Amino acid sequence: MSAHGFFTPPAHENEPVKSYAPGTPERADLQTRLQAMQNERISIPMIIGGKDVHSGETFEAVMPHRKEHVLADVAKGGSEHVQQAIDAANEAHAEWSRMAWHERSAIFLRAAELLAGPWRSTLNAATMLNQSKTAHQAEIDAVCEMCDFWRYNVDFLVRVYSEQPHSPTGIWNRLEYRPLEGFVLAVSPFNFTCIGGNLSSTPALMGCTVLWKPASTAALSAYYYMRLLQEAGLPDGVINLVYGSGAQIGSAALASADLAGIHFTGSTEVFNGMWETVGANVAAGAYHGYPRLVGETGGKDFILAHPSAEAEAVATAVVRGSFEYQGQKCSAASRLYVPSNLWPEVKDKLVADVKSIRMGDPADFENFMGAVIDANAFKTHSDAIAEARTEGAEILTGGTTDDSEGYFVEPTVIATKDKGFRLLRDELFGPIVTTYVYDEKRWDDTLELVDKTAPYALTGAVFSTERGAIEQAHDALRYSAGNFYVNDKPTGAVVGQQPFGGSRASGTNDKAGSMWNLIRWVSPRTVKETFVPPTDYRYPFLAPDSDGTK
Repeated sequence: MSAHGFFTPPAHENEPVKSYAPGTPERADLQTRLQAMQNERISIPMIIGGKDVHSGETFEAVMPHRKEHVLADVAKGGSEHVQQAIDAANEAHAEWSRMAWHERSAIFLRAAELLAGPWRSTLNAATMLNQSKTAHQAEIDAVCEMCDFWRYNVDFLVRVYSEQPHSPTGIWNRLEYRPLEGFVLAVSPFNFTCIGGNLSSTPALMGCTVLWKPASTAALSAYYYMRLLQEAGLPDGVINLVYGSGAQIGSAALASADLAGIHFTGSTEVFNGMWETVGANVAAGAYHGYPRLVGETGGKDFILAHPSAEAEAVATAVVRGSFEYQGQKCSAASRLYVPSNLWPEVKDKLVADVKSIRMGDPADFENFMGAVIDANAFKTHSDAIAEARTEGAEILTGGTTDDSEGYFVEPTVIATKDKGFRLLRDELFGPIVTTYVYDEKRWDDTLELVDKTAPYALTGAVFSTERGAIEQAHDALRYSAGNFYVNDKPTGAVVGQQPFGGSRASGTNDKAGSMWNLIRWVSPRTVKETFVPPTDYRYPFLAPDSDGTK
């Protein structure tokens, strides 16, 4: 399709976060939708080539905080459905990859308006019920951040396309940003609804077609995103939603010669396995080219307080940065380094604040926390708390777990004198933060300790009122976090403001929420056009000198 004009996308800001305070219309709308959705049990199909696809096998989508309550029966796919999705993606690729950028963009801009309006309560409710998020956490994730991705990504697309080479007189040099040749496999986690939407839609915006495999524990919200995109006008086969076992779906997709890229968020171990498989397949000549591998993986995110820090600010950052959404954020703080001079005050406020946290059903808007996602997560956290007790660490507050009704783990603060303690090194992905109190005179050594303790480098925060200490931390922790926060909690990155991603064992750091991520989903082609081509192969230097010598 051709365009007759240079088009400027609509101006926008980040989607405003609604308060859901008592008496507000959004609170009433959401409560009504929550009640309706928890009183129904729907059948969720896969969506392949725009068609609903059911299989002979299903799994149940449940409430983590009320684990016996089934919200939906979800069609479970296998290798045959992966091939159907690849075929649908390949069929859609020819037309979608050639569609004018502003036409593709308009679909996702419309999706953002639908999400901000009539779909808002549905996506919030699905996220609250199936992923046990509070109204506030669902709002900033499933609605606001997703709206921001869809809107800002169009801005980033324009910036990418606008990057063009110099053209001297008589020549026109151009860069064409072609979509990848083949399909992109998007694999998304349970913890952020918007990650699933972004992993699948960003390559699609750039003209790629996609096979989307969401976490089974986030099946409900993924389904409603697909329905929303269909209403927004997304053509059939551009994004194909396939549920199922990660190993089974992933193995079938990675074996395809048409694999052009992987857009992944999940565990470091799974991403490493995918990288190894792709590497072996490349060596065997299984692909048409080198698939793009983009992954955001694990984290062991830190909060580091300098002796000059304000104790109340540190404690508040820990409560919000460690325990919002049960600590199940890639960016959640799970290790805390506090100097000995501040520890008594930080400890007192931290313990008091954590003890005041209410935990339970997110439909009760007075609860700050819900349940962890499933039985496996519950066991991981229960075992870690038991290990802390066995190894002589101190449980300052929390430490109780209960899965009789839902997968509830109390917000837990652990203190250890062992700077190499496993809970300071390994990712737990739950509401457990481990504290190490350092000698206030050993700031330099502690900077090195923070950098070397864990293999990850996703997020981290430093608190200080001394500029020199902040600059020192900037330098010493240069590669310790891809998102670095000064006097703020290490969570809550905003699209267009704090592009998100880390390196080391935390991923490829391709920065979701920026143009750098979009660049990965295109394959640039240089076009040189010469307006008046030469007609004689001879260069001037071949001519004889004027005196006849050679």
